[in-house]
Amino acid sequence: MCIALPGRVVSVSGNEAKVDFNGNILDINIGIVSASPGDYVLTHAGCAIEVMIQEKAEEILSIFADME
Repeated sequence: MCIALPGRVVSVSGNEAKVDFNGNILDINIGIVSASPGDYVLTHAGCAIEVMIQEKAEEILSIFADME
């Protein structure tokens, strides 16, 4: 089973973005979404697949935190 994770976009350069996943900053391809710094993106296999509303992203992050 694969899980997509939400992260907050820190910066954007072309089709690449720096995305913060709980303090881990990763380079993510955003070629199929329109994301800006501050947006939350749902990410799978290094690609953003959806721009999320902040409340939904925080809800998912809270669920993951509870599972730890």
